Amino acid sequence: MEVGLLQCDHVPETLQHIFADYDIAFASLFAQYAPEISFRVYDTCHDELPSAPDECQAYLVTGSRHSVYEDIGWIQRLAEFVRQVYAHDGKLVGICFGHQMIAHALGGKVVRSTQGWGLGVKDVKLSASHGWMQPPAESYRLLLSHQDQVVGLPPDGEVLGGNTHCAVSMFAVGHNMLGVQAHPEFNPAYADALMQMRKDRIDAGISDAARATLDKSTDEAVITRWISAFLRHGFE
Repeated sequence: MEVGLLQCDHVPETLQHIFADYDIAFASLFAQYAPEISFRVYDTCHDELPSAPDECQAYLVTGSRHSVYEDIGWIQRLAEFVRQVYAHDGKLVGICFGHQMIAHALGGKVVRSTQGWGLGVKDVKLSASHGWMQPPAESYRLLLSHQDQVVGLPPDGEVLGGNTHCAVSMFAVGHNMLGVQAHPEFNPAYADALMQMRKDRIDAGISDAARATLDKSTDEAVITRWISAFLRHGFE
């Protein structure tokens, strides 16, 4: 299945020896855990979008250093494209910024977290279960790196999982859109490098606590399989 990867950022050149770029990371992740998915990459942060909602069979929106509510042209055009995909009943998954974009574009609310950055490895407790969540689980653990979070769902939204830092860590809208706040494509070295690069913007206590979690096991294999099943079948 060909999925349009809407790439909303690029890895800084100074860190590409640790983590090449987001399109490469997603391609590697799915090649390992869900090889039935292939990607057609759109450099969305440089204003490249599909010409129509059905140009690909489904879409995945990546993370970004930007906020979905910024007054930037490509972000506004991406929001309109997400609305078009939803109106055409197309399937779309959002990761971090992409997760927030689904909520923002469809009438939910995204704000800067009052609890500070969400960093390191965190557990998310699931509050709902659907057929595409195979293998089934009661929780999952993934790397995170975000300042903003979803605090209000769009119409027809359903919270699927959360924790004390981010109550809406996973959600769905209707039967065809899925948001995941975490980064299944990240590795610990890159997460640590990002914290180091942003140390002037992150409370030292938060980054120290996050860094202490980086040796924990994570569930990117499970989440990648869930995303693949969702993209291929939705809630069917």
